[in-house]
Amino acid sequence: MAKKQSFDISTGVDLQEVDNAVNQALQETRTRYDFKGTDCKIEYDREEAEIRLSADDEFRMQQLIQVLREKLSRRKVPLKNVRESEIEVGSLGRARVTMGLQNGIDPDTARRIQKDIKGGGFKKAQIQIQGEELRVTSPSRDELQEIIAFVRGEDYGVELMFGNYR
Repeated sequence: MAKKQSFDISTGVDLQEVDNAVNQALQETRTRYDFKGTDCKIEYDREEAEIRLSADDEFRMQQLIQVLREKLSRRKVPLKNVRESEIEVGSLGRARVTMGLQNGIDPDTARRIQKDIKGGGFKKAQIQIQGEELRVTSPSRDELQEIIAFVRGEDYGVELMFGNYR
């Protein structure tokens, strides 16, 4: 019997890098001229994996989001895994936004990836959904590399990572 080769497909963000990016964004808002004298806040909840932003008005909120996105991208946090809510404008014109951080592939996306791989003509490949990641096995390493190239070419709304290639 031939030995099976495998790899895992997963997604996630490094929460420490998110923490660093939030701290850098806070530092920049303290020193930028257009944020002087305003009440703009960025709160990071590591347990809930979300960032809550609040600003004086919608314009400053857009500026705050732009600063945070820039810091996240510089820290190599995939912006595809950041889910932003709509800007909520409350009483007195204050604006709020919640950004959720996605760690793990949701079941619908996992089934879609599984279906696409099966429909892609990879006959010997077997795909198993294991919680929030997928394991792809095949007797051929070449087929696994073709699957990786195929999945990278598709857009699933999240930044996919490929690991445990054996």
